[in-house]
Amino acid sequence: MRVVKSPREISRILDRLKRGGRKIGLVPTMGCLHEGHFSLIRRAKKENDKVVVSIFVNPKQFAPKEDYKKYPRDLRRDAVLARRAGCDIIFCPGQADMYPDGYAAYVAVRNLSSRMCGISRPTHFEGVSTVCAKLFNIIRPDTAYFGQKDFQQALIIKRMVEDLNMGFKVKVLPIIRQKSGLAMSSRNKYLKPHEKKNAAVIFQSLMKAKGLIKAGARDASKIKAVMRRMILGRPGIRIDYIAIADPCTLVEKKRIDSNVLIALAVWVGRTRLIDNILVDV
Repeated sequence: MRVVKSPREISRILDRLKRGGRKIGLVPTMGCLHEGHFSLIRRAKKENDKVVVSIFVNPKQFAPKEDYKKYPRDLRRDAVLARRAGCDIIFCPGQADMYPDGYAAYVAVRNLSSRMCGISRPTHFEGVSTVCAKLFNIIRPDTAYFGQKDFQQALIIKRMVEDLNMGFKVKVLPIIRQKSGLAMSSRNKYLKPHEKKNAAVIFQSLMKAKGLIKAGARDASKIKAVMRRMILGRPGIRIDYIAIADPCTLVEKKRIDSNVLIALAVWVGRTRLIDNILVDV
């Protein structure tokens, strides 16, 4: 496995592989790899000749008071684990490589970016779209792999790839969960043991909502009220949002008359966590 820092060098390496007919899979990450990332790497390995894992903590997707500086970074650990999962090349550029002095180009995906997480994090998805566009241009993958936990992010990236005619596939794979149901996330490292225990209510509330819908409930406000009571019944948790929305547009529904995305963001202590499920009606 190779670790490459220079955008020019990795483009040169991958160009040579592509001329030889090799298919390239890309797993974009910010590091602090966990089983959710490994599931993406393993899938990419099955479907491609070479797998690139990008590791870059992207400053453009963090607001000034968010956790950019303390976000966990351990390239040595990540490299060992990525190799075991099937990674062939790690691309880990520096900030100056991605955003040199005078950098001024940004990518925004309208509408989808202004809903759900975009309400409390209004600059976040522009940063995500921009860094992904740069990674795609540098690596030019045949397929890029994302996890469903970041459903809104994945939907935005798929729309960007389609609208800008980038010409490759984006695959979104299922959420990997701990035994408690808590979705795997790099930010789970911030949780104290009692907070991790209480955070299990996130998935429990989603499953409760699914059960209500399967039993015939159709009033979205009433379902959200049940979820809210469950979540706020645990100490140290506050809700950013709960959304029951169209999974293609993220427009919230008042009445459930078709398949829906149930998504939420909550603060467990000082840690913001997101999760979601899709429910067929």
